[in-house]
Amino acid sequence: MAGRIKETSIAEVREKARIEEIVSQYVTLTRAGTGSLKGLCPFHDEKSPSFHVTPNRGFYHCFGCGEGGDVIDFVMKLDGLSFAETVERLADKCGVQLQRDEEGDAPRERRGPSRGTLVEAHRVAQEFYADQLRAPDAVVARQFLDERGFDQAVAEHFGIGFSPRGGEDLFRHLRGRGFAQDDLVAAGLVSVGRSAYDRFRGRLMWPIRDTSGDTIGFGARRLFDDDRIEAKYLNTSETPVYKKSHVLYGLDLARREIARSNRAVIVEGYTDVMACHLAGITTAVATCGTAFGDDHAKVLRRLMADHQEFRGEVIYTFDGDEAGQKAAIKAFGGDQNFVSQTYVAVEPDGLDPCDLRLKKGDEAVRDLVASRVPLYRFVLTNEVGRFDLDRADGRVDALRAGAKLVSSVRDRSKVDAFARELAGMVGVDVEEARREVQRAVRRGPERSTRGQRETVRTDETPPPAPAVRPAPSLREPKFAIERETLKIIVQHPMVVGRTTGEISAEDFTHPAYRLTWELVAAAGGPAAGAGDPSWAARLRDAAGSPQLAAVVSELAVEPLRTTKEMDASYVTQHVLRLRELTAQRRIAEVKSRLQRADPSDLDGYRAMFAELAGLEQHRRTLLDRLAGPV
Repeated sequence: MAGRIKETSIAEVREKARIEEIVSQYVTLTRAGTGSLKGLCPFHDEKSPSFHVTPNRGFYHCFGCGEGGDVIDFVMKLDGLSFAETVERLADKCGVQLQRDEEGDAPRERRGPSRGTLVEAHRVAQEFYADQLRAPDAVVARQFLDERGFDQAVAEHFGIGFSPRGGEDLFRHLRGRGFAQDDLVAAGLVSVGRSAYDRFRGRLMWPIRDTSGDTIGFGARRLFDDDRIEAKYLNTSETPVYKKSHVLYGLDLARREIARSNRAVIVEGYTDVMACHLAGITTAVATCGTAFGDDHAKVLRRLMADHQEFRGEVIYTFDGDEAGQKAAIKAFGGDQNFVSQTYVAVEPDGLDPCDLRLKKGDEAVRDLVASRVPLYRFVLTNEVGRFDLDRADGRVDALRAGAKLVSSVRDRSKVDAFARELAGMVGVDVEEARREVQRAVRRGPERSTRGQRETVRTDETPPPAPAVRPAPSLREPKFAIERETLKIIVQHPMVVGRTTGEISAEDFTHPAYRLTWELVAAAGGPAAGAGDPSWAARLRDAAGSPQLAAVVSELAVEPLRTTKEMDASYVTQHVLRLRELTAQRRIAEVKSRLQRADPSDLDGYRAMFAELAGLEQHRRTLLDRLAGPV
């Protein structure tokens, strides 16, 4: 098995994957001064560009939402990939041969094909299937699409194709293109019995793509009665590049709008995704032959910026039958995966989005999503509806079942409102509903229908933690010299002279700026960055927290407050001013101690006067250096 990617390879990817070229695939960039580009941020909705890219330092930063980092961070966040997946993808695109720390003694030939080989095989296969959809033998496939309102242009947009019934057509085609049989088996495109044969035969083919648009698998729909595989849908088995628990069909088309709008619509099938997109619901995705799970949620969360500051929407579409209700209960059990609000959209006549569009048009699909209701309410209504509320014992059972759901609601501020809704549904007093919810809380989460979900303890809420004073804004005027000095050190370490040797951590009063200086000092000081194109990236990698890493990227991208060419004079002026401000603070501290001192303590008094005189002299020296020629 291949081991961890070596740091030297990661550094080579950062160097060769030009950030302006990668970002330009997602954002239209224009010039924004010397060495800087700008555009509309892909991570949040804005009307004027606050997203900046600095190619010579390989960083981006949005001064509107605060997102920032290098080319690897950009692709990870926008495409919802892991770090290793992102490095592999960028390496493929810029021609870097990744080196890895080897694990185990398995010979190289047994480790299987590279990701690039598997992706290329799927690309060629998708093109082959798409061509076959036009062949005479594919008339049944074309009829299937036409009956559902999808013409040839739609098929081309979604990359749909047809697998011939012969059994070896794709295999021969791929072998003719130079692919090894073992690689095709590893890709899941070919199986082996007495001889090699196509895994998919006589089926309508949907390419399953990752967020960058690379085809990594297929979904195949049964068309012919004599198909020996009776399953209506046959999907690619697990391969090194295809993990069904991490893949969402349509995400390659939906990802940008999901990231922009912080909304995702989860439907049940490939044709439902197509119908939604054609109706204007371009955030629709579907799982590939498996239930929506935790890993799917993680993919969406990375795309949606799903955290407390950015409340989004996740909308499930379910059938109104018993199976749909069970699916809703399962989704409710995994609701803790999202900070975003979760909803459900159910068509009253039980139509899925594809059938709804076919029978009632695009507007009906849009209305379905617009008529969404909170997922908790849908589940609570169904739970209470299982009982005969005309009977006293039925109301008791309904109240207990509903209280279990309410007790597991994550947002504490909503528990009381949900208890009121439950009381109205069951027809009991609000106080009775509240007491039952509290009893459900005390019984613990193991008895809740939501499984391991955190329980809201409305009657045992711990005392609030002491208020923590928030850190001051990085852009307060009193920190301007600190900020500009660090920008120089991060952006132009080669220009920084001996004067920075006089700087210490106490010269920085903002906690984030002090920590940034400590990163610089730990890396060997500004001199260590001279001639190192990855200097800013090194500092950011060492940050240890996303918040500090964001500060470093911001300092690396923000233009300096001068239009002149960077020189030692500009650096010296800022360093001297920074140290003069430190001297001012120390003088004020000593004066304050003198005011509080006991006059009868002559030795202590004289020592403080001597310290004050020395500080005053030090400050005058700094001011003279600031005023005089440098």
